[in-house]
Amino acid sequence: MSDEPELWFLPRGLKRAAVGDPQPLTWESKYSSVSTSMWGVGAADGINEHGLAAHLLYLDNVTWPAVDDRPGLTHALWAQYVLDNYTTVAEVLADLASYRLFSPDIRGQQIGVHLAIEDASGDSAIIEPHNGELIVHHGREYRVMANSPLLDEQLENLARYAPFGGELPPPGDIKSMDRFVRASYFLNYLPKPETTDQALAGVFQLIQNVAVPFGAPDEQWGVYPTWWYSVCELDEPTYYFQSRLSATPVWIRLSDIADGTQVLSIDPSNPRLFGDVSGLLTPAELTF
Repeated sequence: MSDEPELWFLPRGLKRAAVGDPQPLTWESKYSSVSTSMWGVGAADGINEHGLAAHLLYLDNVTWPAVDDRPGLTHALWAQYVLDNYTTVAEVLADLASYRLFSPDIRGQQIGVHLAIEDASGDSAIIEPHNGELIVHHGREYRVMANSPLLDEQLENLARYAPFGGELPPPGDIKSMDRFVRASYFLNYLPKPETTDQALAGVFQLIQNVAVPFGAPDEQWGVYPTWWYSVCELDEPTYYFQSRLSATPVWIRLSDIADGTQVLSIDPSNPRLFGDVSGLLTPAELTF
C-alpha cells in the first residue's frame, strides 16, 4: 500500500499549531518551502527557500522526551517546523531545547522517527530520539541515514566493511543496515561532479541502488517497497521527486514560487507528469 505522497508549496506567514499536546507549540512560518506529505498527516521531506532541507525516516523503539513545561511538537510536523523557521543546520541545533517532541498515540502505539538535515553551506546533522533525549550527530561526515537501528549502531556495523575499516564487500540485501552500507559505499566512490546535472544524476543512481524493489520480501513488514524518492538542490533551492510508479522525476524550483501567498499542491504520482511542475501546482487546503 502506497503512503499516498503529495507535494506542497507552503508560503511564508502560515499560522501553525502542533495539535495533540496539552501545550502545543505554535508558530508562524518565516520561510516558504516545498515538502512531501504522507497520508496527508505531516511532512516527511522537503526544502525551504534558503536551501535548508529536512528528511524524516521511521525509527524503531523510540522513547520520546517526558512531558515538561516546554511546548510540544508532534513528530509529524518536526520536518515542516524546521523548514518554516530556520535557514541553517546550526540554527536548528541551537534551538532544539526550546520545544519537546512527542508522538500521539496511534492504536495505542507511539511512532518513532529520526531527522536528517543539511544546508546550502554543506553542513549536515542527524538527530535521533533515544531514551527520552535527542542524540545529535553534527558534521559534514554524517551524510547517510537509513531506518533502524540508531546511527551509532549503523556506523559500528559499517566498520566491518571495506573501505571503512573492515574487509567485507558491500551486502546486497534490502535490510536497513545493508542499505546503509551500500549507500555509504557508493557515496564514497561517487566522482566529484563538474555540473549540477552530473551531481543530480549521481545521486539518483545511488538512491536507485538502495531502493527496495516492488515485491521484495521483508522479514518485518512482509512487503514494503520504496514508493518514492527525492533529491534536493541546495544552492538553487529545487526539489526533485520521483514516484516509483513513474519513469521520470518531477521538480519544483522554489525561486519561481517562493513569494507566493497561497498553499499549493500537486499529486506527484500521476505517471503523465514529468519535468518542471512549478507552474502546475494548484490552490489546496492544507491537510496537516
